[in-house]
Order: sequence, then C-alpha cells, then structure tokens
Amino acid sequence: MNIDTEKEIQNDTNLLLLQGLEALHAQFLGKSPQEVLTYFLTEYNGKIGLSSSLSIQDQVLTNLIVKINKDTCIFTLDTGRLFTETCSLIDKTNLLYDIKLEVLFPDYKEVEKIVKTEGINLFYAGIEQLKLCCKVRKLEPLNRAFRGLDVWICGLRREQSVTRQNVQMVEWDEANRLIKLNPLINFTEQQVWDYIKTNAVPYNKLHDRGFPSIGCQPCTRAINLGEEVRTGRWWCENPEQ
Repeated sequence: MNIDTEKEIQNDTNLLLLQGLEALHAQFLGKSPQEVLTYFLTEYNGKIGLSSSLSIQDQVLTNLIVKINKDTCIFTLDTGRLFTETCSLIDKTNLLYDIKLEVLFPDYKEVEKIVKTEGINLFYAGIEQLKLCCKVRKLEPLNRAFRGLDVWICGLRREQSVTRQNVQMVEWDEANRLIKLNPLINFTEQQVWDYIKTNAVPYNKLHDRGFPSIGCQPCTRAINLGEEVRTGRWWCENPEQ
C-alpha cells in the first residue's frame, strides 16, 4: 500500500468519525447530563473515563456517574503540589461513594530532573518554566491515563470563558485521539452549585474562601470581587494582578 492510498483511507476514516460524532451531538442536543452519560457509559463500558480535577463540575459528574455505573474509571492527578484541602476531598469522595479514585503521579525521575536544573519553584521563573512544570507534573500522567480509553469525560462549561464558547457536548480531541464528552457544557455555575447543594455533593472548601478554580497550590490564588473566574489560576504569569 502506497503513502497516497494510506492517506486516503485515513481521510475517509476521519470523515466517518466526524460524521458519527456530529450525529451523536445532534442526538443529545438538549438532553440532560444523566441521559448523555447513561448512553456513553453503556456504549463505551470499560473504554471511558472521567478526568477529575476535583472541581465543582467534576464532583457533579462523579455523583452522576456513580449512580449509573460505579465501576467507571475516574482518575485524578496528584502533581505533588496540591492543596491539603484537595487531597482531603479525594478521601471524602472515596468514602461517600464507596469508590477508589485512581490517583496518578508524575514520573519522579522527570520531576527530579526539572528541580535539579530549574529549581524547585521553577514556575515562578517564567512562562517556559511554568509550561515545563505542567508538562512533567500534569500532561505526562494525563497521557498515561488516556491509554486504553476511547472516550474522555470532561467538566467543561461554555460559561467558564470566551475560549469555550464553541465547545460542543460531543467532539473529537485530535491531540489525544479520543472522543471528548462534555455533559455539563450548557450548565451555568449556579446550576452546578444547585446540584451540589441538592445532592449533598462534597466539594473543595477552598471555594468558600474565594477560590473559584483550584489547581496546584503555587499557581492558584483567591480572586477579588469583580475579577474573572480564571484570574486566580496561573496567576504567576502576571504576578502584579
């Protein structure tokens, strides 16, 4: 088989995949997160997983998922720089739902390497060092978690930022070669909090102290009244904020 033929086959495969995803997106347009998750957890059983950062969105998704199939893969990343409150939430979630979140860690050799060459707090030195830290502590473990999966459940919502306005409920993640499922894409923040309160979903107590979005401790801060929600994340890119 020559290169041109292989390209044609790949293009045809990609076209069929995209057409299939468009059909699924149309099928679930206006459907509830429960309906969407029930379909995908059944159709992709054993090949689907929730990537949880323990955010309010991901905690809602965890609650929904365990009601449908408790054996679904739910994983989170321990970068080694998490808040104590985030680690406590992992335990609370496991105990409440009688599950075991899969906790993935970065390769310690790679962490040792960047600490040795760039310093233990390299993310304060500049954008490139910040990206390097994220690559080693987050992206590499995330890529490992994706192995063997066909569908990645994510907690994205359009309301979160202008860059997410065009995100669809069902879409293709070309970088990771996965179907990306966003069941809460149309939820407002108020709807998320209403669900949490109504269903007694555990959440990170830092939210009660002005942290709307929570990641690694050094790169996250509380925000002031009137600031954008994402302002508190990676604040060291613009430390005068």
